[in-house]
Amino acid sequence: MTMYTPAEAAALSGFSLDTLRYYEREGILPQVHRSAGGHRQYSEADLGTLGFLKCLRETGMPIERLRRYGALCRDDSTIPERIALLEEHAAAVEAAITDLRTQRDKLSEKLEWYRGRVDPAESAARALL
Repeated sequence: MTMYTPAEAAALSGFSLDTLRYYEREGILPQVHRSAGGHRQYSEADLGTLGFLKCLRETGMPIERLRRYGALCRDDSTIPERIALLEEHAAAVEAAITDLRTQRDKLSEKLEWYRGRVDPAESAARALL
């Protein structure tokens, strides 16, 4: 079984070493295996968990909800609660995507409006710079 040092886990996961320690301390990440010398060793499963946690953070899940998710993951009987938590987050992500698309459309409209007021020859000259 391949094990990774904290530095390797940080590099592979995209999290900083401080974040890895914080996630473990806060119960977001399950307790990480330790070597006989007390050094943290991350498994492939830990890296998979970190990858999913990164996805949740990058989609805007607040730390408090990550804590809740981490706590639920320590109890095998909580799968329905995990589903509910992730469904709520998925709905929030969908709402954010809808909002971003609306904002993108407004931005596109404004750009088109501005472009309609620029002299085509001037616009072509700027493109050459």
